[in-house]
Parts: sequence; structure tokens; C-alpha cells
Amino acid sequence: MACKRCNADEPLSRSGWCTTCEQAYDTWVRRHASDIIWSVLGGGVVIAGVGLALPLLGLSSIVAFAAAFAGWGAIFGLQYRVSKKRRRQFLEGAAVPRAYLPAPHR
Repeated sequence: MACKRCNADEPLSRSGWCTTCEQAYDTWVRRHASDIIWSVLGGGVVIAGVGLALPLLGLSSIVAFAAAFAGWGAIFGLQYRVSKKRRRQFLEGAAVPRAYLPAPHR
């Protein structure tokens, strides 16, 4: 089979890309490593919301322990969606602006 990105006839990875395209994607996606922050914050909100709110509403603490698993599920789910989005952006060749800190006001 040919690579989905460059049509090279090489052994392909699970994503359907050749080794060269996978390495190029790996280099490109490292510029956007801060994406994990939003996934972890989303999982933290789930843990806080479920783990703290349910015992306050009178449910047993065993239900609150399930919040940890729900939080991990949220983290993995969000990160999966972000990874798919980044692969699609890389495949389309879209330029994604890098995160930056604004210059301090003087």
C-alpha cells in the first residue's frame, strides 16, 4: 500500500503513514506539546466535579472513587481527540500558530 500522505511504497505504520512521514509528524507535533495541558485540566474538572460533588450530595464515597476512573477516561478521551485533530492538521498542511507569551508591558 502507498502512504496516505506522500504515496511512497514502504511498510506503513498503523496510521497508514511511512516512516519518513511519521518522523516528520513527530517533529511537527512536538511544537504543540502544550496540548496535554487542556486534557489534564479537563480530567481535573471531572475529578473535582464528580469526586467532590457526589459525596456532598449524600452519595457514598465509593461512588466518589469512581471519579478517579472517570477523570482518567476524560484525560485519555480528550488527548485522543486532540491527537486526531493534530494528525488531520498535519495531513492537510495547515499552519498552526505556536503558543507564545505576550511581551511585558513597559
